[in-house]
Amino acid sequence: MSSSASSPTGDDLVRALAALANPHRLRIVAALARERAYVSGLARQLGISRALLQVHLRKLAAAGLVTASLELSEDGKAMNYYEVQPFVLTLTPEIIAAAAETLTVPDSADQPGANR
Repeated sequence: MSSSASSPTGDDLVRALAALANPHRLRIVAALARERAYVSGLARQLGISRALLQVHLRKLAAAGLVTASLELSEDGKAMNYYEVQPFVLTLTPEIIAAAAETLTVPDSADQPGANR
């Protein structure tokens, strides 16, 4: 998700809203807004498994809301640190209408087996 003042594309908006539409992911963004963290420490802090945390971090990263950097600890252990990327998400009917014009994701009505 871009931090610029320009309106998001429809696809960017769908990715960001889908990524944020989960309580675990909201807690992850909140924790990373306070400070960057490595996976094991963040999992302990949030009280979830590392495997579940990784799933949520991948979704947030795909939406451009967090980034990762691999760093070596003093004992040589590879540690994946995550940090939140600055973003502003403003929703108005007009912004949604403009974003909808740029969607490349097909409507669910166009999907096989969808009720019409």
